[in-house]
Amino acid sequence: MVPIQMVDLKRQYTKIKSQVDAAIGEVLDSSAFINGDAVQKFSSELQSYLNVKHVIPCANGTDALQIAMMALGLEPGDEVITPSFTFIATAEVIALLQLKPVFVDVDPQTYCVDVAAIEKAITPKTKAIVPVHLYGHVTDMEPLMALAAKHKLYVIEDNAQAIGADYTFSDGTKKKAGAIGHIGCTSFFPSKNLGCYGDGGAIFTNDDELAAKIRMVANHGQSARYYHDVVGCNSRLDSVQAAVLRIKLPLLDEYITARRAVADAYDAAFADMPQITTPYRAPYSYHVFHQYTLQLDGADRNELQKYLAEKEVPAMIYYPVPAHRQKMFEHFGGAAFNLPVTDSLTTKVISLPIHTEMDPDQLEHIIQSVKSFLK
Repeated sequence: MVPIQMVDLKRQYTKIKSQVDAAIGEVLDSSAFINGDAVQKFSSELQSYLNVKHVIPCANGTDALQIAMMALGLEPGDEVITPSFTFIATAEVIALLQLKPVFVDVDPQTYCVDVAAIEKAITPKTKAIVPVHLYGHVTDMEPLMALAAKHKLYVIEDNAQAIGADYTFSDGTKKKAGAIGHIGCTSFFPSKNLGCYGDGGAIFTNDDELAAKIRMVANHGQSARYYHDVVGCNSRLDSVQAAVLRIKLPLLDEYITARRAVADAYDAAFADMPQITTPYRAPYSYHVFHQYTLQLDGADRNELQKYLAEKEVPAMIYYPVPAHRQKMFEHFGGAAFNLPVTDSLTTKVISLPIHTEMDPDQLEHIIQSVKSFLK
């Protein structure tokens, strides 16, 4: 059996090696390493895929979130509501810009932000909401957008884990995750469902004025070369990474289908095991399974992780310390936030390998290893 990886990037690359190598070779031959033709074409192709007016590539997903907040003109002390159960970058950039992160709890089924909890946290200082489409499941965006409109708040979607996912509105219309809020942000970190071979990110919006501000902020605040209208930063997706992403974007739906097939197999295998809660799939969300995350009850997830390692099965515990309990947020009153669902989940969840190259024998070995531990 081929050794099991959480994400098998080498085998994925092997399947597209000739196309990727040729695309990178074209960039090297052109020597247009920054803002080259590959970057422009990828932006246009991603716009079409997401059905969004503007895609502005940048250096990474964290920059995408920071640039989005800078473009909105938020002021120090403004409050930004976000879940605590997420990768630290979501909240880190809020504090970096001297804004105040306000942490709220998540839905116990989807692990995405609880819209009712957001409403209770809104104050006169609240200016924005950052929902996180965690593990590949889309936040319930329809009521969230209605709430934001009611209170005149911006919505910045953290879509680092759910690119390609669909959200279905109550009238049956569908939109891609990241293309629903005022701004969407994503990461192209190699392990993402759409990943490059280094760092990369992008920002999405349907607002022409916001798009112009985002482009300006990402390029040293320039409105024209050497004319700097606002304080900005330097954040670009390089041409080599764009070339890789151009090869992988047409395969994204195929990659998602492969991930969902693995998730289906896990769901079926663990359906009769009371210690396991498998990932919930809300009817409004087309789950793209960036991670396959189990919730354990009556079993020690650290012991399971250790046991699986002995069976040569990697397993990851993502976000064991939620953002509101991190030392970096103590001065915001972090631990004073009452987030019982978040605190519970961070002691119970564990993620199993899921990727596009999973073999049937690998999948069966993982399943039997989990079952043998729990039985």
